[in-house]
Amino acid sequence: MFDLDLWREIFQSINKNRTRSLLSGFTVTFAILLFAILFGIANGLKNTFKEAFGTDANNSIIIFPGRTSIAHKGNQVGKRIQFKNEDRDFILDKFGDKVQFFTSKVNKNLNASFQGEKNTYEVRGVYPEYMFIENNVVKDGRYINQHDIENRAKVVVIGQVVENELFYKVNPIGKYINLGGIPYKVVGVFTDDEGDNEEKVIYMPISTTQFIYGNNDFVDLMHLTYNPEMNSDQALAFGNSIKRSLKEKFEVARNDQRAIRLFNMAQGTKQADIMTFSLTVIILVIGFGTLIAGIVGISNIMIFIVKERTKEIGIRKALGASPRSIVSIILIESIIITAVAGYIGLLAGVGVLELVGPSLEVYFIKDPGVSNSLVIGATITLVIAGAIAGYLPAKKASKIKPIVALRND
Repeated sequence: MFDLDLWREIFQSINKNRTRSLLSGFTVTFAILLFAILFGIANGLKNTFKEAFGTDANNSIIIFPGRTSIAHKGNQVGKRIQFKNEDRDFILDKFGDKVQFFTSKVNKNLNASFQGEKNTYEVRGVYPEYMFIENNVVKDGRYINQHDIENRAKVVVIGQVVENELFYKVNPIGKYINLGGIPYKVVGVFTDDEGDNEEKVIYMPISTTQFIYGNNDFVDLMHLTYNPEMNSDQALAFGNSIKRSLKEKFEVARNDQRAIRLFNMAQGTKQADIMTFSLTVIILVIGFGTLIAGIVGISNIMIFIVKERTKEIGIRKALGASPRSIVSIILIESIIITAVAGYIGLLAGVGVLELVGPSLEVYFIKDPGVSNSLVIGATITLVIAGAIAGYLPAKKASKIKPIVALRND
C-alpha cells in the first residue's frame, strides 16, 4: 500500500539535507556522464572502422589474373593469365557450398549519350548477383536478371549520377541510351551509399558485354561473397584454397605471387576486429573503473549518511518506529537520489556527445553515441550499489538501542 507519510518524510529529509543529497548525486552523475562519453567515443571509433570498408559486402573476395613471375611446367615468366567463364563454373563446382554470391566481371569505358547529352562512364558487365555484392539499391525499374544473361539482352541499369547527367527530369526507364554507337534500353536506376563514384557506373549483362565488345568469353576478374557464417580465419583459409586451386588449374607455381592475386576482405575484417576488440577492452576497463569509483564514492557517502543520522534513528526508535521502517526510509532515499542523479548523468552524457560529435570526425571518431540500455544498466548498478551500501549500516543502526543511539557523538 502507498504510504503518503513515508514519501513526504523522505522528500523532507532530502530537502532538509540538500548539501548531503547534492554530494551523493554528483558522484553518481559524474560517473554516469564519464561512462557515457567513454563508450560513445568507442562506438564512434568503431563506426569509423566500419565506414572504411564502405557499404560493399564485407565478406567478399576479389580474384585478379596477372602474369607469371616464375617459370613452371612450360609456362614462361611473364605469361598472362586469362580468366574465362569456365573459371567461374570451376570455382562453383568445387566450392559452391561455401559461396554466397558469385559474379565474373568485364570492365569497359564507353562514351554514352542521350538526346544531345554526352559523357564517358565505366560500364561493367556482370551477373545479377552483383547487386548483392555491391549492395546496390534499385531506385526505379529493375536490375539485370538471368533472362538478360541468357538472351544477351541489350539492356542496362544506370547509376543515379548517370541519370542526373544525361536525363535531367526525363524518366530514363524504357528510354534508349547510346553506348559506343550501340543503343541499350534502360531498365533500372540504382543508388549506392558509397556516393557519386559508384553511382557514375552503368551495368549490363556480362554475356552482352562479352559478345559485343570482344566476341569471346574472357572476364577481367571474379568477385564472390563467402558464407557469412564463416569467421575471419575460416574465410582466409577458404580464399587460400581458391587461390591454390586456380594455380593448379593454370599450372602456376605455388610460390608465384603475381600470376593470380586475391583480395580477401576477411583480412581487413580480422584486423579491424582485433583493433575494435582491443579498443572495447580498454574502454571497458576505463568505463568500469569509473563505475567502480562511483560505487565506492556512493558507498562511502551512504555509510557517512547513516552514521550522521544515528541520533535521528534513536529518536525514531524511541517514538516507536520499527527497524524495518527505519531501513526503508534510508534505502528509498538512497535509491531516489541515485536514480535521479543517474538520469541526469545520462542526459548530460548524451548531450555532450551530440554537441561535440561533429567536431570529433577530424580525430576519426564518427557519430559517437551510446545505447540507452547500456547507460541505464550502469545506473541500475549504481542504484543497487547505493542500496546495498545504505542497507548494511542502516540495518546495523536500526538494531541499536535508542539510549545508545542518542548518546552517539
